[in-house]
Amino acid sequence: MTIVLIATILYLSAAALLVRGLAADRSAPSRSWLAPAVTAAVLHGGYHLVVAVRTTGGPDMHFFAAMSLVGLGMSVLTALVGARGRMAALGVVVFPMSAILLLAYHGYGHEPSKLLGWRLAAHAWLALLAYATLSIAALLAIMLWLQERALRRRDFRPWLRALPPLADLETLLFRTITVGFSLLTLTLVTGVLFVDDLLAQKLVHKTVLSVLSWIVFGTLLIGRRRYGWRGSKAVHWTLSAMALLLFAFFGSRFVIELVLGRG
Repeated sequence: MTIVLIATILYLSAAALLVRGLAADRSAPSRSWLAPAVTAAVLHGGYHLVVAVRTTGGPDMHFFAAMSLVGLGMSVLTALVGARGRMAALGVVVFPMSAILLLAYHGYGHEPSKLLGWRLAAHAWLALLAYATLSIAALLAIMLWLQERALRRRDFRPWLRALPPLADLETLLFRTITVGFSLLTLTLVTGVLFVDDLLAQKLVHKTVLSVLSWIVFGTLLIGRRRYGWRGSKAVHWTLSAMALLLFAFFGSRFVIELVLGRG
């Protein structure tokens, strides 16, 4: 519990420092948030490692554990991207969310999964990394939508200065989607190669929704390259694809594990 408590406090401290820094100088927030954010992420990862060492069987990959790991991935990506510029504003949302997911995982308890071979483990870790990256893309899409909406209404609020220029935000969005799409492609490929029964009862809906999400993301990237899709169209396609992906993995896990009570 000590590791979880310290990590939570550091996550919230990083978010508070970001808010204070953005309020004091929205054009160039200081990096005082970076040290607590990185330390929190290290402790967050360390907690999962300690649980994995102490737990018999395979690593914990159940609903809250997977959610916590995605939150960890989002925090690491936010720290990496935010340290280089004004995209640190993502941390205002990501860091408290990671703290909540870590607390939820600790509070729910640990349930070891079946022992996975290296192939299935690689597939699982690729999936979690893909979800974390594309979740960041979804947050960027929401930020892009809010910025466009405010500018279109000429509602020049002070928080707009905390965000990078519209073109830079859009460029980062598509770069993030490209990376996430590549990871999702690898996830689907390793699923086909390494999962024995991909169309099993617990996997068929997840497979179908994941493929649909992959198609939507791929179509968006092609539309961007060939037709210059941007703005609200890019936002809608991104959020639609991410919704499919969330239902594919976490929606199915929520129903199977928490509603139906099946491992």
